[in-house]
Amino acid sequence: MAEEFLVRKIGNGTVIDHIPAGSGLKVAEILGLNGSEDSYVVLANVSSSKMGKKDIVKIENRELTKRESDKLSLIAEGASLNIIRDSQVAEKTLLAIPDRFEEIIRCPNTNCITNSEHASGRFHVESKHPLKIRCHYCERVFSAGEIHF
Repeated sequence: MAEEFLVRKIGNGTVIDHIPAGSGLKVAEILGLNGSEDSYVVLANVSSSKMGKKDIVKIENRELTKRESDKLSLIAEGASLNIIRDSQVAEKTLLAIPDRFEEIIRCPNTNCITNSEHASGRFHVESKHPLKIRCHYCERVFSAGEIHF
């Protein structure tokens, strides 16, 4: 028997598919969907032949920015980002961790200048698997578990 979702298609917006199971609510939080006026749905622990279980986030009438995509890549690398226009997939990309980024996360070093003087955080990715990020200013290297959005 085919699995059926009781969620309607969206005409315009974004569908983020193949999110690691249990991360869909974090995706919604990072995108600021909780408490926003955006119409969205989070599907959790959906069966997936590729992943076993996965989460899906659908956001109506909103296309993600490059900055938002980069931010999501830190918790959902490899997830599919589908831009929907006129009920059709207009663009499809896989979330990939950039080699460096700015103003996406905060440095976990409380003594870093980025935290005390509100300088924009700049970071370099030292390793993607496992994720290791280096602060441009204080040079502290930290892992995925230490990321603060």
